[in-house]
Amino acid sequence: MKPLFATAPHGLEELLAEELRGLGLGGIRVRRGGVEFSDDLAGAYRACLWSRLANRVLLPVGQFEAADEQALYEGVGQIDWSAHLGPEQTLAVDFTGIRAAIGHSRFAEQRVKDAVVDQIRERTGSRPSVDTETPDVRINVHMAGTATTVAIDLAGDSLHRRGYRREGRIAPLKENLAAAMLVRGGWRDVATAGGGFVDPMCGSGTLLIEAAWLASDTAPGLLRTRFGFFGWRGHDESVWKELLEEALERQERGLKSLPNIAGYDYDPESVAASLAHLRRTGLADQISVEQREIARARPPADAACGLVATNPPYGERLAERHELIPLYLRLGETLKRHFPGWRAMVLNGADGRLGLKPEQSWQFFNGPLECRLERFEIGERRDEDCSEAAPDLVNRITKNLRQLARWLRREDVSCYRVYDADIPEYALAVDVYETTDGRWLHVQEYAPPASIDPARAQSRLRSALSVLPGVLETEPQRLVFKVRERQRGERQYARQGEREEFLEVREGPCRLLINLTDYLDTGLFLDHRPVRRWIGENAHSKDFLNLFCYTGAATVHAGLGGAASTTSVDLSATYLDWTRSNLHLNQLNSPVHELVRADCMRWIKDCPKRFDLIFLDPPSFSNSKRMDDTLDIQRDHVALITDAMDLLKPEGTLIFSTNLRKFRLDPSLATRYAVEDRTAWSIPKDFQRNQRIHQCWFMRPGK
Repeated sequence: MKPLFATAPHGLEELLAEELRGLGLGGIRVRRGGVEFSDDLAGAYRACLWSRLANRVLLPVGQFEAADEQALYEGVGQIDWSAHLGPEQTLAVDFTGIRAAIGHSRFAEQRVKDAVVDQIRERTGSRPSVDTETPDVRINVHMAGTATTVAIDLAGDSLHRRGYRREGRIAPLKENLAAAMLVRGGWRDVATAGGGFVDPMCGSGTLLIEAAWLASDTAPGLLRTRFGFFGWRGHDESVWKELLEEALERQERGLKSLPNIAGYDYDPESVAASLAHLRRTGLADQISVEQREIARARPPADAACGLVATNPPYGERLAERHELIPLYLRLGETLKRHFPGWRAMVLNGADGRLGLKPEQSWQFFNGPLECRLERFEIGERRDEDCSEAAPDLVNRITKNLRQLARWLRREDVSCYRVYDADIPEYALAVDVYETTDGRWLHVQEYAPPASIDPARAQSRLRSALSVLPGVLETEPQRLVFKVRERQRGERQYARQGEREEFLEVREGPCRLLINLTDYLDTGLFLDHRPVRRWIGENAHSKDFLNLFCYTGAATVHAGLGGAASTTSVDLSATYLDWTRSNLHLNQLNSPVHELVRADCMRWIKDCPKRFDLIFLDPPSFSNSKRMDDTLDIQRDHVALITDAMDLLKPEGTLIFSTNLRKFRLDPSLATRYAVEDRTAWSIPKDFQRNQRIHQCWFMRPGK
């Protein structure tokens, strides 16, 4: 009998102990970071081959006290290394510690390597070499204070690496953590009773494969091409072959009665990865994987009950977390509506609320990320009308749609605001975008006041997000959710994501690109629709200047309206590229449409050209590092407008707009120019519930 130690991810020690008992291993004792056990060589091999939860299986070969690096060197040198490796072989050393007397792990590994190499060289005249990737023997050294344990790593590489994953692909969930989810979910008993298995966000297929192997009694180490004991001098090949033959026989029997297992994912690359991994495991013909959005996930046709297990995305940044709220709600809604009588295991790393109460939860660590593993027992189906969740909100949106319907048809409006915090309890702005790819919803939550109970606000938000796709006849995955707070200057234009998914919409004769996910705003300010259309209708044969042009929507209107020339100025290369794409989309890629990257405040002072029509819609505040000075529109608007008016031809028009709610136009401007307040006209019908959305003036030279 040999003393052995199986390491485990934090929090799985008790589960691992139970697993090792089930493998018939003896002397089980739970310890921090793993499980001690005692068994013969066959038992050690069995743990390596069959453990679904362990990371490594270690065979201690020496224990001693080491207060410093010299004591470590001497202690390692007392072990007879000829029993474990020869001079012709390779080795690697791993060092771990808890308040270790030697704090520098690389230095400790070097001293252990020196002790081993020096002993073998003294005895044989030659020495083994180092191979940190695939050594013949991997030595593990653990130091707790001064207490030092030296062991042979019989696994060689972490046992969670089963041997089927594609090289270089990042796995969001380690295989032994996936197995732990299934064990906590009682999957073996569910499968034995004839239940099915579904992962509605299957990613690269880890849970699918682990579920199939657990249900079919397949040893998780069967696909591994090497273990740490293969190059160890104490290895007994006959013992290993006997265990391997037994495992293969058990797998052959088990695969004959594999339960129904299905995986879905909205991402085609994830589906392709899952299928590739299933082919590597030989399970491609027995497990179904389809590209489906989570709302369309369904149980296998002949599975009346079973287990749903999934690892949703977490989102490490705040913006990503808020985008995940609709995803978790769709998962909860899908479970309630389509998986009654099933059990669900969800690894919740984003504090996402499914709208279901977990029956039990456990602390879990997916790498460094702390998560909750939640178990749900899904009750019988209740056919609920969507209005039951948030009836006031549904009724108001229905009313707004009815009031807007005729106007939308008459004005040919395809992107519009349907709700803007009409009810204080639901502080949301809801915009509809009819794109060439179908209807999308852009939902923004205004930051609630401190007086609102956060728990109640979250409950109402979940209710709202759950009903919006239904009442607005939109696929749930086409809802994008953000939290909108007061932004200053460039913050409202700052990138929040990296998806770079552009959608095409239509506004009058214009085709425009929007991005619903990567920025706080979408690239199209819907409240400026009347101004842009007026520009298009009045730009014929005129020279048009678009200052702080953003994504150039007004420029496109002017260009399609027959402008003699357009000049679009912005400091952001990103938005100038976006403007260029919008111009190209409308076949306006002509030299007469000029794009200028510059600080608008400085550029207008030096511009020699004069314009018939100028659109000036600056940010309320900007302190970009690329600007010579800050811009505060309340403080600087007189100088900015004066400089812009100097670029205006005698019969020209300047349109000035701002969304600064407390903005006051300086009265002195009216003594110098013909100033016309066009705010009421400029606010379209879908924004008339919020008269403070922006202010707008037309200005012309002279009185």
